[in-house]
Amino acid sequence: MTLQNVDIAEDPLNPIPDNTSNKMSLSASAENVAADNQSCGGSGGGDGGGSMCLELALEGERLCKAGDCRAGVAFFQAAIQAGTDDLRILSAIYSQLGNAYFYLGDYAKAMQYHKHDLTLARTMGDKLGEAKSSGNLGNTLKVMGKFDEAMICCKRHLEISRELNDKLSEGRALYNLGNVYHAKGKHIGRVGQQDPGEFPEDVRACLQQAVKYYEENLQLMRELNDTAAQGRACGNLGNTYYLLGNFQQAIHYHQERLKIAREFGDKAAERRANSNLGNSHIFLGEFETAAEHYKRTLTLAQELGDRAVEAQACYSLGNTYTLLRDYPIAIEYHLRHMIIAQQLLDRVGEGRACWSLGNAHSAMGNHEKALYFAMKHLEISKELGDPMGQATAQMNVSDLRKALGMPGDQLSPDSQQLMASFCHPSPAPTLRRYRVRRQSMEQLDLIKLTPDGKARNGVANEPAPSPEKPKIDHCGDDEDTFFDVLSRFQSERMDDQRCSLALPSDNKQNANPVLPPSVHVNNGEVQEDLLDLIVGMQSKRMDEQRVELPHLPGLCPPGGGVTGAGAAGAQGGFATPDEGFLELLVRCQGARLEDQRSLPPQPDKESTLDSPPSLSPATGTGATVPDEDFFSLIMRLQSGRMEDQRATVPAPPPQRRHNN
Repeated sequence: MTLQNVDIAEDPLNPIPDNTSNKMSLSASAENVAADNQSCGGSGGGDGGGSMCLELALEGERLCKAGDCRAGVAFFQAAIQAGTDDLRILSAIYSQLGNAYFYLGDYAKAMQYHKHDLTLARTMGDKLGEAKSSGNLGNTLKVMGKFDEAMICCKRHLEISRELNDKLSEGRALYNLGNVYHAKGKHIGRVGQQDPGEFPEDVRACLQQAVKYYEENLQLMRELNDTAAQGRACGNLGNTYYLLGNFQQAIHYHQERLKIAREFGDKAAERRANSNLGNSHIFLGEFETAAEHYKRTLTLAQELGDRAVEAQACYSLGNTYTLLRDYPIAIEYHLRHMIIAQQLLDRVGEGRACWSLGNAHSAMGNHEKALYFAMKHLEISKELGDPMGQATAQMNVSDLRKALGMPGDQLSPDSQQLMASFCHPSPAPTLRRYRVRRQSMEQLDLIKLTPDGKARNGVANEPAPSPEKPKIDHCGDDEDTFFDVLSRFQSERMDDQRCSLALPSDNKQNANPVLPPSVHVNNGEVQEDLLDLIVGMQSKRMDEQRVELPHLPGLCPPGGGVTGAGAAGAQGGFATPDEGFLELLVRCQGARLEDQRSLPPQPDKESTLDSPPSLSPATGTGATVPDEDFFSLIMRLQSGRMEDQRATVPAPPPQRRHNN
């Protein structure tokens, strides 16, 4: 599955999936399987499960390449269920499955399978595979907002690519690192409402790091003569310089992006470049040039059939002509924006259009129409629960009422209170509460709350403790004095947290055995008892600290495929252990196995004299008795229980001898 590296909205939040070698891996694996079958003379070997896994994976690859990632995921999951012992095939499946889940928006599963791919690549010692899986994992972590972890993975990708002298992989790593820093800077910058070029220092540091990696990527792509990659780098460099406030540099790179997009006939990229150029020219005060780029953006959006982008272009054009004080044309574009927003059920966009229309009509002196759109803006703001928009609309409504000679006190009490809160902000109630609490804490006598203070208060005819600070003996060491005061203040809490060494009498499991004084215990027995006691008390914590070996779904044990119930068991992690594991188990657990054995019945010397003679001296068994005598089998298995149930026959009294 060679998923294309699509440049979406020239936004570095969209990564380049590093999976270009996955298709080659599956195809090469298919050729290897075919060659193995021919070398075996076409005999149906035990690799049926691996062949089925590869066929399902190839079908999933074809579906994902056709754009049906959901159906491709189903085939990849079926390939994992079939299982294979070829780590290369399984690594390619993990990589493509992670990319498919990424494009479906299931980032948790995408991260899971990219981690599996990274584990297999390290197991096989595949450096290039490790670099690619690290890059894919970094992209997934970045979209999930885990920027620091994403930086580690992307830097590992870059480090391995440079070790292998793989320029193409190095370029992808540089691009992805720029994406991570750009995304982190934008994420931090969203906290405030700063304009481009006015971000705090931490945001600027992230954006400058993004510029560094993008410029390295652009230089490398020029050396490799990869024009499409140059276009992506130029677009993202333009966006980054725009956020840094360097609008001239932003215009330079966006013009480069526009040139490459026209060369490839990429109308979507051309539309994005025109929109970004218009934004940069606005901040330079070049409104006419900005309007030309916005008009080109509107035309391309209509050709692409993107109604949302068409509405955005109309909104930008309306604001631009408002800045040019050409209000009739501005009203025309704002009305087009409002109509499309109503058709797309975009209440936020509709509210913005009403607000802009109210301002434009107010500037033209049409206060009645301006009041209508201001009231509409107020209604939508209340519906959306937007306090800032509601306050703005309230003030506009109040000003327009005064301009029309209408009484301004017709506003509701809630509206008047909201306007007053924004016009005359008062100290926050949290600050007042904090100050009241601070004064109460200053008057609090801490000595009375301690156990010593309570005890002194209970003693008769003893003066009450002074509310002043406790006197401290400065003759001793300062550290000892501090711990003395701390122990006095916190003595009750310390006592509550103490652990008693005395064990209850009814705790039979953990109680120490009481030995009689006559029994002599050596040091070895004491140590064994101590270890048994520790195991009894700490066994649960020990079990919680055990580590589980990673389970890789779809990995079958080498040496032949398994089918039926055996395959299901192997996929569930219950494969039959080999002989080496059993021998190791016997050596480690031999003592416990011996303790659980039952002793065979011991022959009684007195009873052997009375035993019946054998019916067949040659064989020891009768001719009509099978080799496994039923009663002898019971005797061997149940000898212990039978011996326990035997009753001792009393010995006969001795006979007296009579003389003849």
